[in-house]
Amino acid sequence: MPNLLQIENHIFDTDNSCNFNETALEIFHYQYNNNVVYRSFVHQLTDASKVKNIDDIPFLPIKLFKTQRIACGYFTPEAIFRSSGTGGKNTSRHYVKDLIIYQKSLLRSFRYFFGKPQEYVVLALLPSYLERKGSSLVYMVQKLIRLSNDKRSGFYLHDYQKLESKLQQLKHDTKKVLLLGVTYALLDFAEQFPIDFPQLILMETGGMKGRRKEMVREELHWRLQKSFGITSVCSEYGMTELLSQAYSKSNGLFATPPWMKILIRDVNDPLTLLPQNHNGGINVIDFANIHSCSFIATQDLGKTNSLGFFEILGRFDNSEVRGCNLLVQ
Repeated sequence: MPNLLQIENHIFDTDNSCNFNETALEIFHYQYNNNVVYRSFVHQLTDASKVKNIDDIPFLPIKLFKTQRIACGYFTPEAIFRSSGTGGKNTSRHYVKDLIIYQKSLLRSFRYFFGKPQEYVVLALLPSYLERKGSSLVYMVQKLIRLSNDKRSGFYLHDYQKLESKLQQLKHDTKKVLLLGVTYALLDFAEQFPIDFPQLILMETGGMKGRRKEMVREELHWRLQKSFGITSVCSEYGMTELLSQAYSKSNGLFATPPWMKILIRDVNDPLTLLPQNHNGGINVIDFANIHSCSFIATQDLGKTNSLGFFEILGRFDNSEVRGCNLLVQ
């Protein structure tokens, strides 16, 4: 059995399904042996010695991040990422042992889908996240802004007029412009300051946070496309409990980086996985969660397809999960 250092050294080197399965099983056994909460959960469901492939691995309910310390062994965390919660209550906490792993994950994933951060001017509209501490999304965007190495990159809180002025200045610039924001803030901005910017790369991170009425993805993206004069809207799928992100470049079809995988479970029988094109609960495998738990049963509903993409179809309930598209279908 490989040791922790050996596993850490190749969690981002996955290049095929066989390699992925092997690494997943190595991580499962490591976390079973070192994560008290996960081991207790697995004990209730199966004999760990019988876990021979990914389909056998139990997925930890994401809600346990709200009540338990989900960690392998005891360590002093370099960061504690917190979900937004309602009124600051019932928030998830992700104890991050090694921020280098998170940095590698977020940067490699961004490069995998969009290229190098220095190719962009990165503008961020994340008011609800900047107003609290411990946001993994803010940490991620801060890194992208810094690595863009462009003085024009930056955060915008509620100063929509300043953001509009900046976008007008950048319309005819040769550098790519990425505007990333929480959904309700992008909608508010788009309604107050519509701007024809066909080259703009617009990325919504999901969530109305109770500020606006939920809407289906098609309507949301249509409104944003119309206001910005763009042909597609990108989306990010991430959450406090994960250290990796999936992205959609258009049509709400998400793809994962090689060290992350989506499986769909039966909503009535959580231990049963469903085939492609069947709606169910979303299970996530995230190798970057090496020091917490890499096998998470989220409260999102979705489906996968034969091309390797997945869609978000809604939620089981209204609990807070950062970055998910809260869509009404």
